[in-house]
Amino acid sequence: MTTSEQRPFLGVEASLCGQGWVARLDAAGENRAVSIAQTTGLPDIVARVLAARGIERDAAEDFLNPTLKALMPDPSTLTDCDAAAMRLVAAIASGERVAIFGDYDVDGAASSALLARFLRAHGLDAEIYIPDRIFEGYGPNGPAIGELIDRGAKLIVTVDCGANSHAALAVAAERGVDVVVLDHHQMGTELPLCRALVNPNRADDLSGLGYLCGCGVVFMVLVNAMRALRSRDDIAKADFDLLSQLDLVALATICDVVPLKGLNRAFVVKGLIAARRMENEGLAALIRKVGVDGPINPYHFGFLVGPRVNAGGRIGDAALGSHLLTLGDRSEAETIAERLDELNRERQAIEKAMLEEALAEVEAEIGTGEGPAVIVTEKTGWHPGIVGLIAARLKERNRRPAFAIAFDANGKGTGSGRSIPGFDIGRMVRKAVEDGLLDKGGGHAMAAGLTVRQERLGPLRAFFEDAAGKMVAGLRDGHRLKIDAALAAAGATLDLVDLVERAGPYGSGHSQPIFAFPGHVLRDVRVVGGQHVKITLAGADGRTLNGIAFRAAESPLGRGLLEGQGETFHFAGTLGADYWQGIKRVQLRLLDAAPAR
Repeated sequence: MTTSEQRPFLGVEASLCGQGWVARLDAAGENRAVSIAQTTGLPDIVARVLAARGIERDAAEDFLNPTLKALMPDPSTLTDCDAAAMRLVAAIASGERVAIFGDYDVDGAASSALLARFLRAHGLDAEIYIPDRIFEGYGPNGPAIGELIDRGAKLIVTVDCGANSHAALAVAAERGVDVVVLDHHQMGTELPLCRALVNPNRADDLSGLGYLCGCGVVFMVLVNAMRALRSRDDIAKADFDLLSQLDLVALATICDVVPLKGLNRAFVVKGLIAARRMENEGLAALIRKVGVDGPINPYHFGFLVGPRVNAGGRIGDAALGSHLLTLGDRSEAETIAERLDELNRERQAIEKAMLEEALAEVEAEIGTGEGPAVIVTEKTGWHPGIVGLIAARLKERNRRPAFAIAFDANGKGTGSGRSIPGFDIGRMVRKAVEDGLLDKGGGHAMAAGLTVRQERLGPLRAFFEDAAGKMVAGLRDGHRLKIDAALAAAGATLDLVDLVERAGPYGSGHSQPIFAFPGHVLRDVRVVGGQHVKITLAGADGRTLNGIAFRAAESPLGRGLLEGQGETFHFAGTLGADYWQGIKRVQLRLLDAAPAR
């Protein structure tokens, strides 16, 4: 018998995006939603959103009000957390010079800044070292470790990296310098030489916190360090409010696309509150630069602030982002924020050109057929700092894991991959390293990086197909756009948006509710910003709703809309508040549409 989850919602079996629509709530979910509403007194729409995401009745209230007190376990449950915290305290007590080695993405920048702020508040001269993405690649390397030691580092702390850096950390061990590793990426069972390695994804960690980003791991260690410092009478107490630094943890959690569940929800909720106080001068400068209207929310961090923090690591000075986030001087912060904004515009231009080339390659490979389970695009001369963005775009357009690889003139390729929910791309890359197909590689379930020789590209493609073919095919066959509820344009009110936001914040692992608008007329449609499609849809009563489909102008969705003005469609998307020119309005972020038959 066909279940309600399998029946096409509004009869849509193949939309403009080529996907079927289904109701997110099955019969059991409908009953759970009613129970939540009756027991808690929550509005029906909030109860439906919670029920559709597996939240049980007794957990609903706590889910809506995540707190660190309720959700944060004792940091000591993390393997080696006590050892790492005590080593930091020892460095503070003896006034050691500490070097922080971070990754060049947002998580690495925020992690580095958080640790540097803590150490500097306690009187330590903490140097941040961010490797050059092109010349050094990801993670610690021997020459950089040696350079930090030559400059006087007595303790090196790696953040958002280091768990797989055996050769580089051996350099520190040979020279008698301690290393503390604070990481969250997947790793093998063999541990590198270091004083402590805190990673909730190491095999012997039973904390259950494997979903944390790197900055979340740093925060946990610092909670432990603060506790240890309070018990020391021989160390002067510093005026350092760790909770006020949660804006950095929230930024990293959102931008690293880790699941918004458990402790991560509390990090984001409390971190957004901290961010709205604009106390971090660097972060505040970026927020002002991007022109955020209204309260700061996950979208602002993920799509406006984060890309600018990343821009330095992609095509400019890799240390700009982390340096900005440590600043207390507003004038200097404004200068660096302006530079990062300029770099972001340069990045956008490079990305546009590379994406056009990648799309042409993918179209030629897939044609009218099914194509490979894993897309691998490559070109000599591509910018290695942009390949992750290209992989993300290809994954979005083709709904399958994708890699983009930039080869240099010597045949060395730097690549990045992005995955779809349900397929662990990091595990696949680690296996390719073990099988000798990659020089190095790693990551987590949704994203991975790799280094490969050009002559191994053919065997690597075959390996990916063998490793991913059946699972990805099943995930793609089972992919449907899940609809939370149907609305009319007149029902898309600010009050509804506020109600829906009560079940937020939304992100990875806690998807934003998707609403369908059945049988609405496409009143107006046009391209804005060169690549976005702006629409106005109208219900049977004449009430209208404005919407936008981002980066859709050249997609099947965009083309179908641009050719369909005046026609009747079913529309689907998420609702949010737009603060254009200070006026709060409802806006539909259009995800899909289908002709109303």
